[in-house]
Amino acid sequence: MKKIIAISAIAAAASLLTGNVMAEDAPAVAPDPGPVTANVTLASQYRYRGISQTNSLPAIQGGFDYAHESGFYIGNWNSNISWISDGYGPTSAGSSTNSVSAPIEMDFYGGYKTEVTEGLTLDGGVLQYYYANKNLPTSTTYTGGGTTYSGTFYSGRQGVGQSPNTTEAYIAATYGIAMIKYSYALTNLFGIDNSKGAQYFDLSLNYDTGFEGITLNGHIGYQYVPSTTLTSNTALEPNFSYTDWKIGLTKDFGHGLAGAIAYIGTNASNNAYYSNTFDNTGKGTAFVSLTKTF
Repeated sequence: MKKIIAISAIAAAASLLTGNVMAEDAPAVAPDPGPVTANVTLASQYRYRGISQTNSLPAIQGGFDYAHESGFYIGNWNSNISWISDGYGPTSAGSSTNSVSAPIEMDFYGGYKTEVTEGLTLDGGVLQYYYANKNLPTSTTYTGGGTTYSGTFYSGRQGVGQSPNTTEAYIAATYGIAMIKYSYALTNLFGIDNSKGAQYFDLSLNYDTGFEGITLNGHIGYQYVPSTTLTSNTALEPNFSYTDWKIGLTKDFGHGLAGAIAYIGTNASNNAYYSNTFDNTGKGTAFVSLTKTF
């Protein structure tokens, strides 16, 4: 998910080079290339709000942004993912083919950004996360993390076959090296049943060292998901709320090229966010990426 949402080191790298709506402002490194920009990123994995979206495997990502001089903007960003299909088992015993296919995340966003006073920028808008998928089951029965229902394996956040498509509204303020951001889910959040009204709180810091184009990055966020009653068995009830954090640096190589390296971690519950190999997708990890902005 890149997103104003300064949620990952990928977004931090891109923010060095563009006025991307998904990340806090950073010192300009080149003249304004115009109202339309594009970006492509190669990353060791796709981490969004601290959670791996690709089961710790590499990701290729890219998008386009249009920013009008009035402050209004629209954009699109895309990435390969595997977390949805990983949440379900094979089509039959012994098969290597997942029952659900959902390989791509496509984000569409629009908003308004303006400098209200010297050094203080406000940004607000709406973001739609769209996941093209096939064979997503629907069920009114929650089975808990890692259990089997009618021959199908369900992960915590896909426990009732809820659509992963999500709409969020956001507002952010940037002052100096700091950005604070608040996101509110207008729909269920990423396949979690009864999660409308989920909120994400984000504090990010980007400090330009003034040395060799290196910027230090820090981030802490809190994903709040309303308490849900998905099952009468409280031992199976997942806790979808968690805190995530990141510390790292970005390097501007010039000519629209930037690299990022970071350590990302969370305290996410294993029975809510795990892969088809039962690994916690929110466990701490090193992260690297390379972004080209055009």
